[in-house]
Parts: sequence; C-alpha cells; structure tokens
Amino acid sequence: MKVDGKHFRSIWIERDGWTVAAIDQRRLPHEFVLAKITTCEDAADAIRTMLVRGAPLIGATAAYGVALAMRTDVSDAALERAYATLIATRPTAINLKWALDEMRKSLAPLPLSARLAAAYQRANEIAEEDVAINQAIAGHGLALIEAMAPRKKPGEAINILTHCNAGWLATVDWGTATAPIYLAHDRGLKIHVWVDETRPRNQGASLTAWELSHHGVPHTVIADNTGGHLMQVGLVDLVITGTDRVTANGDVCNKIGTYLKALAAHDNGVPFYVALPSPTIDFTIDDGRQIPIEQRAADEVATMTGRTHDGRIETVKIVPDGSPVANYAFDVTPARLVSGLITERGVLRAERDALVCAFPERV
Repeated sequence: MKVDGKHFRSIWIERDGWTVAAIDQRRLPHEFVLAKITTCEDAADAIRTMLVRGAPLIGATAAYGVALAMRTDVSDAALERAYATLIATRPTAINLKWALDEMRKSLAPLPLSARLAAAYQRANEIAEEDVAINQAIAGHGLALIEAMAPRKKPGEAINILTHCNAGWLATVDWGTATAPIYLAHDRGLKIHVWVDETRPRNQGASLTAWELSHHGVPHTVIADNTGGHLMQVGLVDLVITGTDRVTANGDVCNKIGTYLKALAAHDNGVPFYVALPSPTIDFTIDDGRQIPIEQRAADEVATMTGRTHDGRIETVKIVPDGSPVANYAFDVTPARLVSGLITERGVLRAERDALVCAFPERV
C-alpha cells in the first residue's frame, strides 16, 4: 500500500540481502520511522514490544527472526533456541506458531551448510504468501461490499465499521479486513469507514486511520462505544474485522471489544464478517474458551501518548494513583454471531465443516 504516494510493505529485506527492516508502529501516527532488525533477539523484541503487530505480520517477523538466528549459528541447538525465544513473545496470535513450525519443518532436515540460504528463502516465501492471500481476501470481500451498493441511494457511501487494525500494517501488505475496502475504493465504489479508536493501544485511531488517510479512503474515527448507536440509527451497512485466531468451530478471537461489536451487529441485523488468512485457523482448538487471552501491562490502560499543541510527544497518566488496572488484550466472538469468514478461498460459514472443506491441508 502507499505512504505519501510511495509503495511500502510493513516488513522487507534490505538491499544488503540479510538485514530485516520494518515500520516502527509504536511511533505512528505522529512519526514515520523505519527500524532495522539484525538479530533473532531484535525480532523477538520487535514482536514483544509491538514494534510489529497483527497476527500475519507477527508470523512473518518470526520467520525472519529464525533466518537471522541462522546467520550466527546453524546448529540444531540454535534452531531450537530461536524457536523458543520467538514463540514466547505473544501467546494469542496463532500465526506466530504456524510460521515457526514452518521454519523448523523446512530447516531441520537440511544439512547445516544449506540452512542459512533456506531460512531466508522460506521466510521470504511466507511473506510473499501473505501478500497473495490478502489479495485474494480483497477479491472475495469486494463482492460483499458490491452487494451493498444497490441498497444505497445515489451518491450515498457504503458505511463499513472496523475494529482495531487489520490493515496492511498488520500484515505484510494489503491487510485482511481492510483489503476489500482498499480494493473497493480503488475500483471507484463510494466507501466510508467508521474506525473504532480501539483502546487501550488505539490501533484504530493511530494505525487504521493513518493507513486510510494515506491511501485516500474516506473515514471517521469514533470512540469504541459509538458503534452500537451507529448501527441502531442505520449508519453501518456491514462490519469487517480481522482476527488473531479462529478455532475449529469458527469462534473468533480478536482485539478486545470485538465481541461487543458483534453483539450490537446481531441485535441490529448488520452483517458481521471476519477476514483472515488460513494460517490464522487453529484446528487444534475446538472452541474459543480454550484460547489463551493475553493480559498486557497496566500502563497501556493507565496512560495515553499523543502529540501536544507545540509538537512534543508526551505520555500522560489518566487513572488515579493506586487504582488497580486490568488489561485483557483480546476477546472471543462466538461463531453464531459471525455472518461469514472472508478467506483466500472464499467467504465461508463460521463452522468446522466449512473450514475443513476449504482447508483440508491445515487440519
């Protein structure tokens, strides 16, 4: 996608052929900073501190982290150390484990002399596969948006609500939930996006809004609690979110607050779709109650960071001293509330049979 007219991906290999570069998402939207990742530990830190975030991008970053580990040591022990270091960074997004399993499966059978080149090759393949998957998601999701157009009066925009950031910054390129939106916009459909701020880290306000603005997509940032009202008064035509993990029965784990949007959508007859690449499906878990829900640092809730009137970036505390803070990062939306799963192989029912039929190789 584009930043000030120039194409960017969220992660890439530098011209030296081995250094990994990524957009530092912690600095957005006020500063556009590129970070260099040169070791496995750098990659782990980037995932842990959310320099990179979003399930598909976490997976790609982990794959590159293994490749970087192979630069200094190609032994079996080093491969296992890299796996252990990276798998411990974030517990909820299943793409992390999927990518690390892919890297280990590709490298373990090889002679030591072949592992470094193979590691970079497989990591690059994982990144390219993500781009191709998201382009396919764009096409399948576009049909859902196009189906809304005849219901609108001439000149009216199709209103789409999204939560958190499931844009190209959460993937290698295109995004998941935003991929159909970008394609619809580029095809000339009149689109407007309601962007949930997504407390406590504000990925909607700071990342999704930044993306849409740079690509020229009309949008409005709203407080997280506004979506239900907008649905009640007919200002939302459909909801599209991303997800960090989908279970075998179609339950969806995504950024905290997604479940509430699904409930509001269900109560108001608004279609609620979830866009995801197939590596996000976890066939080892039967339902959402089994998903580990990450609990992050209290400071994410207790503080806010922004730009002051004189241009300084400042962090301020917003809760009283001594007040306990809980920070559950994800929630689970039951499959019964999901209108469909937008995947690279079509829009599927949120149920086991449909997922198994579409992705038998993942089972």
